Amino acid sequence: MNTPSDKNTLRIVFMGTPDFAVGSLKHILDAGFNVVGVITAPDRPAGRGRKIQKSAVKQFAEEKGLTILQPTNLKDDGFLTELQNLKANLNVVVAFRMLPKSVWQMPEHGTFNLHASLLPQYRGAAPINWAIINGETETGVTTFFIDDKIDTGNIILQQKEAILPEDTAGSLHDRLMEIGAKLVVDTCRQIEVGKVSTSRQIDSDNLKPAHKIHKETCRIDWNGSLEQIHNHIRGLSPYPAAWTYLINDGQEQNIKIYRSEIEKAEHYYPTGKLLWNKKEMKAAVKDGYLKLLEVQFPGKRKMDITQVLNGLNLEESAHLR
Repeated sequence: MNTPSDKNTLRIVFMGTPDFAVGSLKHILDAGFNVVGVITAPDRPAGRGRKIQKSAVKQFAEEKGLTILQPTNLKDDGFLTELQNLKANLNVVVAFRMLPKSVWQMPEHGTFNLHASLLPQYRGAAPINWAIINGETETGVTTFFIDDKIDTGNIILQQKEAILPEDTAGSLHDRLMEIGAKLVVDTCRQIEVGKVSTSRQIDSDNLKPAHKIHKETCRIDWNGSLEQIHNHIRGLSPYPAAWTYLINDGQEQNIKIYRSEIEKAEHYYPTGKLLWNKKEMKAAVKDGYLKLLEVQFPGKRKMDITQVLNGLNLEESAHLR
């Protein structure tokens, strides 16, 4: 491995799409590294108006005047030629898609990825969400060299981060984005001076996956414990959000719950039974009550529960299912 004398000897191609990746790209540029190209997702229609939207990484890269490629097929010969012509010697990947071998093996120094967990735990698409959903009290970030499987390559650096009781997926995402961005820069510096030390990931029977979140994953199971339901809600807030059915006056509505609070108590109400007054609403769970603090009804904006109660007529039999 070369032992370069300045940062410009690294020619970096950065690959990423969402906001989480922007933090790393910004830190790489601020540290003085030479980013010769950015690979991100193609522009896509989004929202109710189906307007074409650029990825967060593309918007930032355009502001910085960087070369941008947006391939639909990472194995396409035309794209591979364009990538080769950038003459990069290092690929940095943050929140992108799985790469073919022809891409991750291309640069001299290889390709490393930033993952928002302490690998080998929580391999997969949604590590931040699942760590909170599962009630973890610690997570972190990992840089590792990509190989031909998902999130299994040799680890370069890791940094731990506490999961606070009040954390949501959103607040933890923002902290890990910043911590991870600094770890990415530290990893680039190690590669720059030829002093990378890696360790192999050790598989075990107690590894927890972080598979992709689907709509049915987000549905609340009211048969769970208070802590399980509360963690489920905060692990999916603000996106994609936990949801449930409100059964009221013979009608069924799909509502999202963004914030909740635990109240442990003995009671004899059936699971999901709603109790309310002018200031609060709570649902009966087997080991207490779950206070609903922020919710969203179909076609409405997110609202504090006191706002909801001002305009909501509930029957005595109203419940969540």
